[in-house]
Amino acid sequence: MTGQLAFVESPVQLLNVLEWAHATASRPAAALPGVPAQPTGGRRAGAARPATPAAGHGRAAEPGVPGTGEADQGPAGHPSANAGPDAGPTWPPGPSGPPGPLAPLGLTVVVLSPTDPMSRGQLRRMAQLARDEGVTVKWQDARQGRGALLSTLRELAGPLRAADRVIVGDPFSRYVQLLLTLFGPRRVTVVDDGTATMEFAAQLARGERLVRWHRRGSGRGPRELVLAPVTTLARRKLAPGRRRTVEIFTSLPVEPPPGTTVTANDFAWTRSRFGPPRLTRGADLVGTSLVETGVVDPDEYLRAVTVLARTHGATRYFAHRRESAEKLHRIAVETGLEVVRPDLPLELIARRGPVGRTIVSFPSTVVHTLPLALAGTGVKVAVCEIAPEWLRDNASPRAQGFLAGVAGTATRTERLEFG
Repeated sequence: MTGQLAFVESPVQLLNVLEWAHATASRPAAALPGVPAQPTGGRRAGAARPATPAAGHGRAAEPGVPGTGEADQGPAGHPSANAGPDAGPTWPPGPSGPPGPLAPLGLTVVVLSPTDPMSRGQLRRMAQLARDEGVTVKWQDARQGRGALLSTLRELAGPLRAADRVIVGDPFSRYVQLLLTLFGPRRVTVVDDGTATMEFAAQLARGERLVRWHRRGSGRGPRELVLAPVTTLARRKLAPGRRRTVEIFTSLPVEPPPGTTVTANDFAWTRSRFGPPRLTRGADLVGTSLVETGVVDPDEYLRAVTVLARTHGATRYFAHRRESAEKLHRIAVETGLEVVRPDLPLELIARRGPVGRTIVSFPSTVVHTLPLALAGTGVKVAVCEIAPEWLRDNASPRAQGFLAGVAGTATRTERLEFG
């Protein structure tokens, strides 16, 4: 396991690692030291590839039981079919047949698997897409019981030291930060993990400690104090220096911190592999986990969804993978919307279609990514800002400004007047 080593904890992170790999493989000549150029024969990296059965449409949640473990099961015949949250080998089998177009990069993705079934199900499907591209995927259950973390650290210490480049999906992750303390990578690439990339770049530029934007309070509780040395060391390992280059691969508007390279993610891999989608007459709403993270009041959120659905003629609600079953049940019953639990990141679901001619979203990463993934399809993406009165009393003081910045910098979207 040498070459390029990536750590991901969510489906979107894995998608963006594939986008980075595709962009790297598509560059002329050798894009990375020690990586052979793509062979001239056979299918080029950007050519269309038959979609795996796992890349199907999202699944509607039953009104009484949205968010059950069903999303962790793939279609019949797929490696994840009928698999529970803890099923499957630690080392999934690789693709059969000729190597995929990204095989020459020598990229290995380590999935530090989360515990919730929705995320695990989407990650299994994304992992299969990655294997189809020639990427090695290692499934690591780092959160499964006592001793799992130490076992993970022992297993990954050697590959970490041998890796030429490390790609990080979530620089705020305690697991990733702990892993980074084991070695000093010469090349680091950070790919998008939602809007957190914007906060990471800003904190890196200001020399601040890494704290998620929605975290309330001082962040100096007992657990944070114990982990403070790890966070401090990890921040140094994620900063550019005399012996370290740092790249941020992003679709978001990011000011490059001093000494850091920012590379644009235009979702070329997604556009080359999926779609274009069939468009429906109505609109689709995109859900957010701002209620679950303690930022937005649930009653205000439901009222906003109801008004948006009625105003724009929406028929479907694409749930965020972290939204609770109780909240989604309430949305389905009180608004009449069809609640859909996507089995892949929304960028892939929308690109495959069918999708509404208008997609309405609250401030989130998708107001930046969907216009890129759906470029040339005629789909309009609209963003509805979060009103101050929707925020909970104990929401982070930074919440309103951060969310306003996410919406305000989305230059390819339409701004909505809520009412």
